[in-house]
Amino acid sequence: MSVYGASATRDRQGWFFGLTGPQVFMVLAAAFPCWMAMAVGQWLYLLGLVPLWALVTVLICLPIRGWSACQWIGVLVRHLAGAAFGWSRFQSRAAAGDLDLGDGHNDHGDAGEADLPGILSGIEIHDGPPMTGHPARPAIIQNHSTRTWAATARIVHPGIGMSDEDDRFRMGAGLAEMFEAATAGNQIDLIALQVRTVPDDGTERAEWVRLNARREEPDVSGHVHAQLDTMTAGAAVRREALVTVVVREDVISKDAKRAGRGVAGRARILYSLLAEVEARLTGSIGCTRVTWLDTADLAVAIRTGFEPGDAPALADAAIQHLTDESIATGVPVAAAGPTYAHTAMRSYRHGEWESISSTILLPRKGSRMGALARVLVPSQPGERRSLTVFYRPVSQLAADRSTSRAEMSAAMGAEMRRKVGRVERAKDRHAVDQLRQRDERLERGRSLVRVSSAVSITVPSTWNAQDFGRRLDASIRMCGFVPLPLDGAHDAAFAAATIPLGAGLPTKRR
Repeated sequence: MSVYGASATRDRQGWFFGLTGPQVFMVLAAAFPCWMAMAVGQWLYLLGLVPLWALVTVLICLPIRGWSACQWIGVLVRHLAGAAFGWSRFQSRAAAGDLDLGDGHNDHGDAGEADLPGILSGIEIHDGPPMTGHPARPAIIQNHSTRTWAATARIVHPGIGMSDEDDRFRMGAGLAEMFEAATAGNQIDLIALQVRTVPDDGTERAEWVRLNARREEPDVSGHVHAQLDTMTAGAAVRREALVTVVVREDVISKDAKRAGRGVAGRARILYSLLAEVEARLTGSIGCTRVTWLDTADLAVAIRTGFEPGDAPALADAAIQHLTDESIATGVPVAAAGPTYAHTAMRSYRHGEWESISSTILLPRKGSRMGALARVLVPSQPGERRSLTVFYRPVSQLAADRSTSRAEMSAAMGAEMRRKVGRVERAKDRHAVDQLRQRDERLERGRSLVRVSSAVSITVPSTWNAQDFGRRLDASIRMCGFVPLPLDGAHDAAFAAATIPLGAGLPTKRR
């Protein structure tokens, strides 16, 4: 089995007993009253202040489910403030009766304007100009809040279950080459690879059987097939893979001015990057088909992300439209989002569904290709799981600067541990060796990529969502990874893990 990620290192290195710089300064600042008591000789006050300082130190340094107690207090305060001001609730314009559908001819009213909650509220979807070699016009996703432009494609990949060692190495090398090309071009800000496991209601299969069944089939054969359909219908699932390419406005704005300005100019710059990514995907990575979604297809992908139960009706309408063009297909962009949405501390409810999301901490020793396949397997018919892996290429200058700071922090930490008499552990030596190896690879022209991932599980709101959240965490641990539930931010995590609009995880820690 091929192992990838063995050379991965932490984004930031703790340089004093594993603590970051802000944590060290906060601990020293909390000890200031103790120092003052010692300076003035108030030993009785010192006896009372030392336990308080120790308590504050524990709150600052001790992680609880990945966050310190101070961070949890901040999350709780922000969540309560959002609930008090009504920021945690959403109602669509369609539910409020404030949606203008236009006259159906030249004026489409508000039907073409996205109406999405939370971090997706700044999204605007445009019809891009025709793309060479593609019959449809790809949808251009503009995010006003993050000042980015993106496009999403549905990809078909045969999988790696039956692949041998050489094929897996070739796919991994192709993925690395795509990131190196993105780093060299310095225009792609994010590549998000999303896989959604959705319940299969059997609509398409039933239509295929209706069209291809033979009337002269023996009764015994028909009875056996009917029993097999009944047995497998409840457990059948479908997987759809999507890839989203995101670029920043400040990077392509100058080139867009020379390409025609406005949405068309930015789309032309984006199309050149999409063609390059498509060539990489259909090349050594092994994808058999890459289809860039137009506005209608993207609206369906958004709708089925928020409302998995609408997928059968949308699929049936698409099938019936092939024989009767009067039957409408898809949904308007304005109706693609949820009707209602509510963010709780430990879950996110959207429509008649409830979701719980987690991030996945990458193992220090690397992982096997395909190790996360178990995460996408539903534990019960009716649930939906989504996994998105975010690849953020780092420019060569930023990679050199980051590696230099990390090496300096590691050297400073090693020196401090030596002075205080702490024995250097194998983990510390391994971290230093990884930084040196990364520096050598960068010198040889390799690229640095920040990798993060988010996974979400969606179940009907009448089910016990917390139980399914625990099942999701158990699946992640079975794969050899560490789950980190995003309590207090499940709405943003759900948007990142399930909705293919390029809404990645935050780039900075708060």
